[in-house]
Amino acid sequence: QGQGPKAEKLMEEAMPVGGWVLLQNCHLFASWMPKLDKILEQLDPRQVSSEFRLWLTSYPSDKFPVAILQNSVKITNEAPLGLRANLVGSYLMDPISHEDFFEGSEAPGPFKRLLYALCFFHAVIQERRLFG
Repeated sequence: QGQGPKAEKLMEEAMPVGGWVLLQNCHLFASWMPKLDKILEQLDPRQVSSEFRLWLTSYPSDKFPVAILQNSVKITNEAPLGLRANLVGSYLMDPISHEDFFEGSEAPGPFKRLLYALCFFHAVIQERRLFG
């Protein structure tokens, strides 16, 4: 809703100077994706810095232009399967994995129990997501 012109302006400003642009939730703006495809097709490589990057985030969508997908590097992020894998993943992420954070509390016992409860709750929610 009105985000297309803003996105175009951001890309126009970033292309010559090598800036980075992140367009989030592109699956919600399927009607604008053909216009983005046209913009990218008409780019003159001589006028775009080699440092320019365009990042797009999206859920899988059949309305996403094939040309953009074919000319992109795709990265997927999937939650680990199982409670244990999810808990381990949480404990290995920043900032939890840093000893300063993990051991830095003035009340280490309650802090560690609360942290475990939060990580466990997150893991359960991620698992339940699979069941709708």
